[in-house]
Amino acid sequence: MSLPPRFAEWFAARGWSPHAHQLALLDAPSDSLLIAPTGGGKTLAGFLPSLIELAGGWSGLHTLYVSPLKALTADIGRNLARPVADLGLPIRIEDRTGDTRQAQRQRQRTDPPQILLTTPESLALLLSYPEAPKIFAILRRVVLDELHALAESKRGDQLMLGLARLRALAPDLRVTGLSATVEDPPALAAFMGRAEAPPETAPQIILADPGPAPDIAMLATARPAPWSGAGGHYAIPEVLAAVEAAQTTIIFINTRAQAELFFQALWAANEKNLPIGLHHGSLAREAREKVETAMAAGQLKAVVATGSLDLGIDWGAVDLVIQIGAPKNVKRLVQRIGRANHRWGAPSVARIVPANRFEQIECVAALEAVHARDLDGEPRGPGPLDVLCQHILLTACAGPFEATSLYREVKTAGPYRDLSRAAFDDCLDFAATGGYALKAYDRWQRLKERDGMWGLRDPRAVRDLRMNIGTIVEAEMLKVRLRGRGAPLGEVEEAFAATLVPGDTFLIGGQTVRYDALREMVVEVSPNPAKQPKIAVFSGLKLAMSTQLAHRVLDIIGTPARHVVLPPDTQDWLALQAEVSALPRPGLLLSETFPFQGRWHLALYGFAGRNALQTLGLLLTREMEEAGLGPLGFLATDYALLVWSLDPVTEIDPLLDPARLKAGLGDWLGENAVMKRSFRNIATVAGLIQRNYPGLRRSGRQATFSSDILYDTLRKYDPDHLLMRITRAEAARGLVDFGRIEEMLARSPERSHRLLDRVPPMAAPLLLEVGQVPIKGQARERLAEAEAARLMAEAGLSLKPDLGRDLTQGAA
Repeated sequence: MSLPPRFAEWFAARGWSPHAHQLALLDAPSDSLLIAPTGGGKTLAGFLPSLIELAGGWSGLHTLYVSPLKALTADIGRNLARPVADLGLPIRIEDRTGDTRQAQRQRQRTDPPQILLTTPESLALLLSYPEAPKIFAILRRVVLDELHALAESKRGDQLMLGLARLRALAPDLRVTGLSATVEDPPALAAFMGRAEAPPETAPQIILADPGPAPDIAMLATARPAPWSGAGGHYAIPEVLAAVEAAQTTIIFINTRAQAELFFQALWAANEKNLPIGLHHGSLAREAREKVETAMAAGQLKAVVATGSLDLGIDWGAVDLVIQIGAPKNVKRLVQRIGRANHRWGAPSVARIVPANRFEQIECVAALEAVHARDLDGEPRGPGPLDVLCQHILLTACAGPFEATSLYREVKTAGPYRDLSRAAFDDCLDFAATGGYALKAYDRWQRLKERDGMWGLRDPRAVRDLRMNIGTIVEAEMLKVRLRGRGAPLGEVEEAFAATLVPGDTFLIGGQTVRYDALREMVVEVSPNPAKQPKIAVFSGLKLAMSTQLAHRVLDIIGTPARHVVLPPDTQDWLALQAEVSALPRPGLLLSETFPFQGRWHLALYGFAGRNALQTLGLLLTREMEEAGLGPLGFLATDYALLVWSLDPVTEIDPLLDPARLKAGLGDWLGENAVMKRSFRNIATVAGLIQRNYPGLRRSGRQATFSSDILYDTLRKYDPDHLLMRITRAEAARGLVDFGRIEEMLARSPERSHRLLDRVPPMAAPLLLEVGQVPIKGQARERLAEAEAARLMAEAGLSLKPDLGRDLTQGAA
């Protein structure tokens, strides 16, 4: 199909020609999924059919646009305003997000615009109103932007349930999904498609020309990457030089804490006062909007950001992306690369700064995957039941429903295509009564059946249910305080505190403390300077390296012929490892026992991600304790696990029995707060616990107190309660990543355990991570380098005089 003359003239006036994938969407006979590179005009392609249809006039809501970010919604609104104004189209475009004024929200329920831009949460709210059938009855199109990002979380499941409801209200609805980075297009199409529909109505997958290959490489630095650490500060001079040479740069860093530290270090060295901003999710909305406005106006040379800028806000002036630290995920790296040269036909320019020697290998693996267009991703599980529970309650807010009809409607949503009637009835029973153990409590008696129709028992509950819409449960920070002394030492993430049991030790504020108790959401500790920390770092749930990327890293390390792609010093390091011990490789799980500073150490190279290896450390030390080996502590990275003990581990197989580990996981989960934390999140999404009340927001402390009581009650009186079943499954899969441990053991049928008389080269960086030597003051980096040199000398690797040479040589 060609563009109507009016639109063709508009394209020509701007010097554009419509892309093939933009025209293909005009011809799509049913739902469609467009996969196109960043800058390829995806958004305009998604809206073209709507603009053409609306040119003839339309009264009411015609097109609904859903995006994962409010900032992206606002950006789309600005971009759409131009063609609408240029073409003189009779179209009103409005947004509906948490930032929309209350008066405008109320008006939209009776007088909706032709195009409404919204988020999954705001759509769920709209669908909960009795006016929903009238608002959406004539809806013709839905555009789902950045669909891959939505599909990776419960927000996507919530959106698909909303889409099932929209399809029931508007049977002629056509849905278009837009995405730039998709590892499995058919799976994503099935996610957004009409489940159980005829094959001819399945979403049509439209693949755009991927465009030129990106210009991506490691950033050349005068100093080598350190042996350990995650800051990337050694590269600050080269980062500043790259920022100065480029027009506008986005500097991506994986965590908010690291972004803050890098931003401070960047400004300390910014002698030319280059305008550089900071953007991440913990900043106030006003601060984020200020940076976004300055970037759009070309007033900043660079912005240091986390995942808050991963998605497609269109800043055409950005011509360079710098990734500090290994990306951990190829798909995320590709998404970030696309922020540079956000226009068609221009290669994206990106540079990567590995934070340490292990990350050098990971970055080389990621570069290879990008050039091979080999994206990673984890297979999605079935639609989560806590999200379904919330959906059932919100459906009741809109009016009475018949159970069988709602069940059939829910099964049309892609994630819930395999939902059994028994599972649906469990969710309905929970929504109605709270479940067996809670039926006696009036506050959870929320639904009642009358004449075959389910409705709210008390209509006054509508307000509370609507105020608690959503699947995002914010992480809580807990203060750490010396027991009985009152002075706080700092804060740790609740996710970290949840893993502690009394007697565990950890580092905070430069000192080792012993965990005593959790009282009123304060972590009480005692000084314990004589004991080495059991868990040396507390970083919550950091981004874990993807399984596919881990396999690539392992293949590079385990194949000496491939070492030529690595920097020379890293080649020397791995060559010495092969000489002193062995190299881990695909199919082989390598572990080593060696003495160091009066302790025995066990290094296990699992390449399973930090979360999984931290869980393995907890389980392995339990096994070592039962074996009488006297474990003292452990450290987990994305690549390896290091355990130190009084006695050596001489055999590894007995400690890695999958059945015993799984049994130990169940015991361990029962002993600490991981299950309670997971339960609180699930209970909040399912509607059992409310965080928001009229006029106030419940504190994390209050919500946790309520959820702990509920958890203890259900564990004792109703252990098979729906929410307890969901909690057990999600805790094992998400918070502790036990599935990655099982995958690691399954892909490594061969085991090699080496008994050594000195520190092996690959373990030396792990010892530096533990922080054996306290280093403070301005001489910190020099002392760290000296300690690295001493450790590597002990490992047998003499550091050459030209250690500071450019480590990117040979890495292209």
